[in-house]
Amino acid sequence: MPDAVVIGAGPNGLVAANLLADAGWSVTVLEEQPEPGGAVRHDSEVAPGFVSDLFSSFYPLAAASDVLAGLRLTDHGLRWSHAPHVVAHPLTDGGCAVLDRDVDTTAASLDAFAPGDGQAWRRLHDVWERYRADILEALFTPFPPVRATVRLAARLRGGGGLRLARTLVLPVRRMGEEEFRGEGGRLLLAGNALHADLAPEAAGSGGFGWLMSMLGQTYGFPVPVGGSGALTAALVHRLLARGGTLHCGRRVSHVVVRDRRAVGVRTADGEAVAARRAVLADVSVPALYGELVDPGDLPAQVLADLRRFQWDFATFKVDWALDGPVPWQCEDAARAGTVHLSDGVDELTRFAAQIAMRQVPDRPFALFGQMTTSDPTRSPPGTESAWAYTHVPHDIAGDAGDAGITGSWDDREQQVMADRVERQVERFAPGFRSLIRARRVLAPPTLQSLDANLHGGALNGGTTAMHQQLVFRPVPGTGRPETPVAGLFLASAGAHPGGGVHGAPGANAARAALRQHRLAGLARLQRSLTRRDRTGAKRKPLA
Repeated sequence: MPDAVVIGAGPNGLVAANLLADAGWSVTVLEEQPEPGGAVRHDSEVAPGFVSDLFSSFYPLAAASDVLAGLRLTDHGLRWSHAPHVVAHPLTDGGCAVLDRDVDTTAASLDAFAPGDGQAWRRLHDVWERYRADILEALFTPFPPVRATVRLAARLRGGGGLRLARTLVLPVRRMGEEEFRGEGGRLLLAGNALHADLAPEAAGSGGFGWLMSMLGQTYGFPVPVGGSGALTAALVHRLLARGGTLHCGRRVSHVVVRDRRAVGVRTADGEAVAARRAVLADVSVPALYGELVDPGDLPAQVLADLRRFQWDFATFKVDWALDGPVPWQCEDAARAGTVHLSDGVDELTRFAAQIAMRQVPDRPFALFGQMTTSDPTRSPPGTESAWAYTHVPHDIAGDAGDAGITGSWDDREQQVMADRVERQVERFAPGFRSLIRARRVLAPPTLQSLDANLHGGALNGGTTAMHQQLVFRPVPGTGRPETPVAGLFLASAGAHPGGGVHGAPGANAARAALRQHRLAGLARLQRSLTRRDRTGAKRKPLA
């Protein structure tokens, strides 16, 4: 009987298992898929010699994460690689905003749109540098982040704190208008905000766009050498070296609860796996509370709140093997790992509005990844392994284009939508389609079939909007990994702080399990001492 059972071998589940093993616990990880990694996996199925990341690719949050830094994964084979530029946002008129790890390069790019905007970027960067350590601690630790909040409050005492708070809750369109005269800085902020499901007019999208931009400015958007699965391989190697066990192809169908405490799990083939101390679930919130735990073991309010749980956008992805570099009109885009494809902030708003109206966008905003540019091991010399993803509604009411996409995602609809994405790339890189050696389409149902946590391809474990963050994540009144069932902990992106590969939900769940076990031990000791006092037994003083 292991001390802990971890459901799911995504990055959060593997981080949790590693930390529990570090504390001396015996740990068993059960993964539904035939291989570990969750949304951090790669393969070579698009074309021979081309490595393609199935899901996530760029990891600024991993680079900034003290959790992952503490695991010293470089000792277990992990190496990072960077493209020359972090992000490029080209326009069809040939202009291009560039985010680079050198702040002077970023500033010069923005000055080309409007003189003085480079200095405006430096001011935003100065704010980041001043508060970066406390912001990251608040981001990666359980809610409420008491120590980081106290330090931030001390530094922000007075009017400056209120002004910064106002700036961070602004919609990204308004933030860009207040901070920049030209479009370059606005594009970088808004494009990065749409890495989540935050429209340019959404409250808080400015803060998220600023955070992602500053992470890129400081840490870049690094990739694991050899493919995203190299990060998973390092986590697995570390866990096994510390005595943990991992079983793939083992779907957990039920969390066993006795006397209001989780005591193990049952797999889909009927096997019972007991857990001496804790069960940690790297699964989505609807899966945990709607499928794995019996409704009778949960408070009625949790079940009521679950009906209001909101997913982030669905995702449609295309992988390509290209015979040569992408022929960008803007030369700087050829040197960026990530390229944002939208012809201005207004087009981003139009895209988000179409999704809000449950329409498949006709000009999809695409995040384009140039993987060989970021890591030369990904494909043969002179070629490019690339991908793009865009968002679509979960429940489609109509097609803003003229192809009649309904959301059935049969082969016709997949190919039509992939063609639409390719036409969007062609707007900024004429001749792109002539370079395609092979392509693979990953529609929303396909993404979900490869990782059940990616409901319809939702990448963040639930919306990033303010009504489902902090104390509202995953449901109101929580914000922490503890669940209403003792010994059961939420260790997925459904918990604070949410999506991204940084390991914080897994680390928070592991620490909560260790803390709960320690407190339970102290309570048992106190009860034992109390019983001995009542029987008149001699009591030794505590050291």
